[in-house]
Amino acid sequence: MSWPASPDLLAPLAPWFGRVRRDLAWRARDLEAPHPDPYAVLVSELMLQQTQVATVVPYFQRWLEQFPDAATLAEADEDAVHKAWEGLGYYRRARFLKAAAVSIVAEGWPDDLDGLAGLPGLGPYTAAAVGAIAFQWPTPALDGNAFRVLARLLLIEGDPKARAAELRTWLVPALEALGPSRLTQALMELGATVCTPVPACGACPLGDHCAARRAGRTGDIPPVAKRAKPKASTLWLVALEAKGQFLLEAPAAKGLLAGLWRWPTFDAADHGSVPSPGSITAWPGWTQVYTHRREAVTPLHIGLAAPFAPAEGLRWVPRTELQGLPLGKRDQRLRDLLDTPGQPLLEAPDLASLVRACAAPSA
Repeated sequence: MSWPASPDLLAPLAPWFGRVRRDLAWRARDLEAPHPDPYAVLVSELMLQQTQVATVVPYFQRWLEQFPDAATLAEADEDAVHKAWEGLGYYRRARFLKAAAVSIVAEGWPDDLDGLAGLPGLGPYTAAAVGAIAFQWPTPALDGNAFRVLARLLLIEGDPKARAAELRTWLVPALEALGPSRLTQALMELGATVCTPVPACGACPLGDHCAARRAGRTGDIPPVAKRAKPKASTLWLVALEAKGQFLLEAPAAKGLLAGLWRWPTFDAADHGSVPSPGSITAWPGWTQVYTHRREAVTPLHIGLAAPFAPAEGLRWVPRTELQGLPLGKRDQRLRDLLDTPGQPLLEAPDLASLVRACAAPSA
């Protein structure tokens, strides 16, 4: 490793960050001292995993109103925790945050990086970010934004994550010289607002030191990984209603959507398409794109004369209780659509097939 000293290269970040830093609710005004509320830092960092700042801001504010400290969160009902997280996605984070609060209340805050990394939901990056921002530890926090900034600054060929250990070692003197909280947040800010995938190099405080800019290679440093084409599917998202009750999948104990209620969902390819009875109506659908799949979703309402005995894991829920249930984003959309009239369908899934899929074996 023959990179220039990190304090020299990164020194311009400190005054730049003082001028441009966004006034975010979880940021302390004093960047020299430990954060007055490490719990707020923990909440913000878990919320910011895979989620944009603009989305997190209102959730963070509401969360601290409802769960202002670790003790309150540790004692909170899990349904209330999931409800407060509703719509933010990646719901395991809510469960991890509650579990971390339980640990903090029982044992206190960890006193080193390994201890932080041992809290539920805190990987190496999040633990390092909390350590630097909350406690002023010189713990290098490298996320995708920071890797991109440093790869361009140092003209690192290939995937910069392959050199993560070297970069962490290289960053420590700069963290000690410029302040862990200040430098960590400045790198985050630079990667999020200036050194983006399509960079605004003219606004960069590190432009004079940037090796990729001098080489005219900011467009291909770091290289963009090729992704496989998402698998496409067409889904029916179904609100089955009978006598003022709706059929939903009860929350699972484990998995990505643990703790959340869900509408029954069916692959259109498995349930045919027949002339629609008048009891089936639909709303305009939407497409959801995930890393490995692309789903065309059509929300349906199906009115039944009477409820049937549901299969294991399904429950009939009165309409009056729907608003109080924690749902994922997709399922929230259908719940909200129930207050608006749907449109009749010319063709719909085979109703008898759907009911058989949802009914108990003896029904």
